[in-house]
Amino acid sequence: MKRGFTVYFARHGQTTWNAIRRIQGQINSELSERGQQQASAYATLLRPVIGEGTGYRFVASPLNRTVATMRLLREGLGLEPDAFERDDLLKEIHFGTWEGSMWGEVETKFPEAFAARAADPYGWAPEGGESYALLYDRIARWADTIDRDTVVVSHGGVSRVLRQHWLGLSPAEITELKVPQDKIMVFRDGAMTWLG
Repeated sequence: MKRGFTVYFARHGQTTWNAIRRIQGQINSELSERGQQQASAYATLLRPVIGEGTGYRFVASPLNRTVATMRLLREGLGLEPDAFERDDLLKEIHFGTWEGSMWGEVETKFPEAFAARAADPYGWAPEGGESYALLYDRIARWADTIDRDTVVVSHGGVSRVLRQHWLGLSPAEITELKVPQDKIMVFRDGAMTWLG
């Protein structure tokens, strides 16, 4: 991780699937009305600290919910909505065969996998999916691309392993970290603070 730059990290706004607790992973889902409001509110949080964003890199995961969030954020800052990078490395953790299921039904649908996840939440990966350990490797590669102050919109799982990478957290700490959709994480000089 390159030091000396500031990274403003926003999780996408609430989606229709978040609202009903359906597992998204890398499946596309749309922002709910609340999610659109959260995305627009990110601009209000950022404007006092980055102004018009001159000189900042803007980058998002290419999934629909993050692209929509970044567009609304940039509109709120008075910027061209689509003038930002999309990076596949910033996609959410892949939940494999669990994607599309409701969180409340996975214990019944996948009892052995559910037990394995409970035993090793960081190292476990669903069939066809990723573990947090694999996601960490992917996000560490993305972090090495940071070459200036950056505004990023990505996902909850990504925010966890980015905190692990930036702050030196242990694997045991990261899987239960909160992933709010109405606050911005500010990474600077080996520390993290919140906007909002």
